[in-house]
Amino acid sequence: MKTYRIATIPGDGIGKEVIPAGQRIMQALAEQDGLHFEFQDFDWGGDYYRKHGVMMPADGLDALRDKDAILFGSAGDPDIADHITLWGLRLKICQGFDQYANVRPTRILPGIDAPLKRCTPEQLNWVIVRENSEGEYSGVGGRVHQGHPIEAATDVSIMTRAGVERILRFAFKLAQSRPRKLLTVVTKSNAQRHAMVMWDEIAVQVSREFPDVSWDKELVDAATARMVNRPASLDTIVATNLHADILSDLAAALAGSLGIAPTGNIDPERRYPSMFEPIHGSAFDIMGKGLANPVGTFWSVVMLLEHLGENKAAARLMQAIESVTANPALHTRDLGGQATTEQVTAAVCAQLAAGQQARAA
Repeated sequence: MKTYRIATIPGDGIGKEVIPAGQRIMQALAEQDGLHFEFQDFDWGGDYYRKHGVMMPADGLDALRDKDAILFGSAGDPDIADHITLWGLRLKICQGFDQYANVRPTRILPGIDAPLKRCTPEQLNWVIVRENSEGEYSGVGGRVHQGHPIEAATDVSIMTRAGVERILRFAFKLAQSRPRKLLTVVTKSNAQRHAMVMWDEIAVQVSREFPDVSWDKELVDAATARMVNRPASLDTIVATNLHADILSDLAAALAGSLGIAPTGNIDPERRYPSMFEPIHGSAFDIMGKGLANPVGTFWSVVMLLEHLGENKAAARLMQAIESVTANPALHTRDLGGQATTEQVTAAVCAQLAAGQQARAA
């Protein structure tokens, strides 16, 4: 029996509801696939901050270092400034473990009425690769003369050749592994004439290593229109930290809801544990009401399993998710339905069990 050590960090808001649901799904899979998951829960987040003045302890990374993967909920609390919650928890883990590749698959799942008319599920099937360690979210900058008329603030975007090369190479490899072997490199080099010009130059250099990958370049503002008007022209997309952050939220909305969208924060070299999370945020307006859509967490678990090499279990879970989304009676409110977190979770567990019984018959 294979044993995997999984850190669970529910974080804030509905993260405390969807991460336990994700654990329940993983336990259901484990019983069927001869796997064993050792979960260790960490109570870091807004409540921890109110008690200790920090979102996670100073040695928190050491507590995660020996884990095989991390399942994360959300960071965000209405009583705490957003930059404290984000930098104090999620980004501290991402940068601390050099999870430089943020991977966000997006497609229209069965049964979901996506807002784009004349767009079939086959035409919207993307993976967005986001540089996750530097760029616009490097954390470099500061404020001076605070509270005075001459106050100034800076946020400096830092792009290194090493950082750009590795994310573009990762994206080209991912595009190469997909059937269409198609990559779009998003840029803004017409206006950002230093770092983004370097980004473009490195894309040309890296592309020579992948002659079987067709690729093009698109300005980020034009990319938003292309996602809406010509979704079938896209497949794998790579962009900077900020640009991909925005584009991936648009992609999730075009696929039906942020509630279904997953993320993997990946260390491709596997020096450290990678972290998987839904992208929907803490959603305090529905916290504690049992209304959160757990599909984004379940799909993140699929990515986690794939990362661990458990591809059969991942495929079974994805099939169960799609069977549930195909039933409008099991749609949560973000998808126009009335189903609860518990009902969707129970339905996915039931689908897993039915699949196991069918295989045993």
